Amino acid sequence: MSRTSTELTTLSAPAMGSRWTARLAAPPEGLAAALAAAVERIEAAASLWRPDSALCRLNAAPVGVWVGLPPALLDLLALALRLGGRTGGLFDIAMGGLTAAWGFGAAQGRMDPAAMSAPPRAPGATAAALELDMPNRRARKHAPLTLTLDGIAKGHAVDAMAEIALAQGVTRALFGLDGELRALGPRPDGRPWGIAVEAPDPDRRAAAAVIEIADSALASSGDYRHFVRVGGRRVGHTMNPRTGLPAHGAPAVTVLAPTCAEADAWATALLILPPEAGRALAASNQIPAHW
Repeated sequence: MSRTSTELTTLSAPAMGSRWTARLAAPPEGLAAALAAAVERIEAAASLWRPDSALCRLNAAPVGVWVGLPPALLDLLALALRLGGRTGGLFDIAMGGLTAAWGFGAAQGRMDPAAMSAPPRAPGATAAALELDMPNRRARKHAPLTLTLDGIAKGHAVDAMAEIALAQGVTRALFGLDGELRALGPRPDGRPWGIAVEAPDPDRRAAAAVIEIADSALASSGDYRHFVRVGGRRVGHTMNPRTGLPAHGAPAVTVLAPTCAEADAWATALLILPPEAGRALAASNQIPAHW
């Protein structure tokens, strides 16, 4: 039986500790392989779980030493610094050491009490401490930095998938990676894509709302899935650069933006703030968000 133009096919493969997915009708030949390759390039460059990644090499390099980097990482670093500026420094990729000290990410629960606090970082401090030489494909640190791109890499990978599909003539599709999503156009039948937003409940999975998107992206951040318990208190994985400690803001935030990388970074930034302050910052930057 032939497939109609509105029947959806799902392409999927493991990536970044989760899975990437693409939902579309009649995918072009070779699209799945191209999507997988794009995500792999970003993961190989930006993962802290891979000791041989370009990001790990940059983190390990001495201050002042130029490090040759692949375009996949340089582009992502440049984007992250721009978005850090737009969020007033709340989205700060220099939180890698603090995140690891609390046992998150590649630290896999191994805490370092001596490093569990850090001096507050001023807006722009990371951009001043990291120099990118795009023409010569290299970067150097002007101060000790342990960088993490966990707050933007998945969103950036989703954008990369969308751009590859668009170049192959796909105009209606939904791409996702671990809750970061981007839609090209509406569904093949003309309806918007309905996205369930999870309730911030660590004990069960349930939808708190459904958001419809078309030609836009959505990303969520929360402290209810990735956390540790310290002295009976739940501590989330998002770090506050203004205090040098784990954030104690909203339990979950979902952001809509033109690209998934933007949504990803803004969701991280807004999660740090109490909801009232977060809503004010989102409104002043015309960022649609759901708490």
